[in-house]
Amino acid sequence: MERSEVAGTTVFRPRTSPWFTAAAAFVAAGGLVSVVVTDGVPGLLRGWPLIGIAYAGWWLFWYPAVEISEDAVTLRNPLATVRVPWNALIDVDTKYALRLVTPTGGHTAWAAPAPGVWGTHAGKPEHVTDLPSTSYGAGGSIRPGDLKNTDSGYAAYLVRSRWQELVEAGAVDVDAPDRVHRMWNRAPLAVAVVLIAAAAVSLGPFS
Repeated sequence: MERSEVAGTTVFRPRTSPWFTAAAAFVAAGGLVSVVVTDGVPGLLRGWPLIGIAYAGWWLFWYPAVEISEDAVTLRNPLATVRVPWNALIDVDTKYALRLVTPTGGHTAWAAPAPGVWGTHAGKPEHVTDLPSTSYGAGGSIRPGDLKNTDSGYAAYLVRSRWQELVEAGAVDVDAPDRVHRMWNRAPLAVAVVLIAAAAVSLGPFS
């Protein structure tokens, strides 16, 4: 898992983010080099689809993240960003992915999917111990998505740990939930539209 601290905010990304992003960039770079070798520099005018591949890799694998700050958890997904204040959080679920449940509904993190069969079987005793108390169900059971060695599990561990600290400090008032904010990611969406349009033109019958 990729975890970093930026100005007091913990930023989580899945462990595969750097690899998939780099793979997309490598494919795009290799394709552009091939175009130049075959058609010369003017051939780059038809390279928009390759640039789109690199951008898609960044947008789908590096841009998404879970950000944990003093006042909220922010889920940055490809299409939209959701900011969930701690006062609005009532549950953390990991059945299919990290999902923050609020009085107005649930919000899923693109960056923290639940594990498949391999991720579940890779779990060890240390991945199920010393978790926040809200991780455990009846009889101390946990879901596969709560295993700390998984993307959903580690993201949930970070969220629940901070949430528990705030609750114990009396800093969370669930009786006065703050509003959840959902915003479309206009800039990334606009860039995607431009690249799709440019690729369509470059691949058109008159290119």
